[in-house]
Amino acid sequence: MDDTPLKGWNHVPNVPLQASPFFSWPLRPLEMLAWVWNSWFLISERLIVVGIAFASFYWIQPPLEETATLAFGWVAEMYVRNLILMTVVAGGLHLYFYTFTKQGRRLKYDPRPLMKNGRQFTLGGQIRDNMFWTLASGVTIWTAYEVLMFWALANGYAPLLTWAAHPVWFVAMFFLIPVWESFYFYWIHRLLHVPFLYKHVHALHHRNINVGPWSGMSMHPVEHVIFLGSVLIHWIVAAHPVHILFHLQYYALTAATTHTGFEGLVVKDENRLKLGTFHHQMHHRYFECNYGSLEIPWDKLFGSFHDGTEKANERIKERRKPIMGT
Repeated sequence: MDDTPLKGWNHVPNVPLQASPFFSWPLRPLEMLAWVWNSWFLISERLIVVGIAFASFYWIQPPLEETATLAFGWVAEMYVRNLILMTVVAGGLHLYFYTFTKQGRRLKYDPRPLMKNGRQFTLGGQIRDNMFWTLASGVTIWTAYEVLMFWALANGYAPLLTWAAHPVWFVAMFFLIPVWESFYFYWIHRLLHVPFLYKHVHALHHRNINVGPWSGMSMHPVEHVIFLGSVLIHWIVAAHPVHILFHLQYYALTAATTHTGFEGLVVKDENRLKLGTFHHQMHHRYFECNYGSLEIPWDKLFGSFHDGTEKANERIKERRKPIMGT
């Protein structure tokens, strides 16, 4: 019973789920190296977003000198770029997995289809609702943060990091941003589950019990401001413009990929690209668990960790009773 996988799912990955070995004792160096390798190489969401960030910086990003003065032209250029990126990533994944069903139900967590209708949705259906909040609010606030950060870097209000002066720190920043994201996300997520904020803000995101690619960034504008505010750390911690791009693209685009609803992309009968996280998918269904990610084990520390087993599910049910009033 201890390690029995959860029932009621179409697909459950290997359980019990394991958090990062960097926070366990005694330290296990080989497991730590394997964790980093599997998180980044050979093909991963993170590495792909690094590539997108560099491509954006060299080909479709206004020069830093230009961003010193606010102007409609360069702001619009960044907005259109982000609109295209989100549409290609979230829209492409939706078309592949849900419209054309290229993978069928292989590695799909929830056996149910996405909801076509529902009074809880702003525009009457899950996909339309998700697309509206993602594009109208999410991309707008994502761009606003980019504009703020590039304006701050150009005017010396935020510290600038260069490859020439600090090559080691330049590379390390790419590895540290996801760790900061994990730390930041847990605490703002717990904040958003405070009853007042949940009812008026975060409940919009939780309309999605069964998630799809457009669900990740489907949030209330206030939540977008809080969620993407992670990048404000670079008013203190020096960064290069490409780090700013990576930071916000990582937040926005992997919100789509991790909510795909499928564990990964199957090519030649193998999971070649890890996508949706079962850890967070359970949060959408069971609510009172897995507020953070597996990168930093806050949920384990505070008793809200669901490892994907029936034993953990019974514990989470008991934890949920006083919250749900049952």
